[in-house]
Amino acid sequence: MAKRILVVDDAAFMRMMVKDILNKNGFEVCGEAGDGEQAVEMYKELSPDLVTLDITMPEMDGITALKAIKKVDSGAKVIMCSAMGQQGMVIDAIQAGAKDFIVKPFQADRVIDAINKALN
Repeated sequence: MAKRILVVDDAAFMRMMVKDILNKNGFEVCGEAGDGEQAVEMYKELSPDLVTLDITMPEMDGITALKAIKKVDSGAKVIMCSAMGQQGMVIDAIQAGAKDFIVKPFQADRVIDAINKALN
């Protein structure tokens, strides 16, 4: 059965790009969210196998959303995505429980590698 992934990014075109990469590689996109608050609610509803989570978003940023998802499910698998490859954010995300960190614009193979590693 295809692994179910929740794609979270405030930019619709980024969600579309990630969805396209995932679909071409046999993953099922079970939901999409445009901000951290939506992401947490959808995580509770959908219980996806993995979440791709943007860091910079309105309402609730990705790091805050990551912490909230981890409270709901300590075993949640989350990969952070951000255009800002700042060391501090990478460290915050990993300390908060992210499995990996992908910098935009991403290469499809890097996204798939990160997802496969996180799921195994």
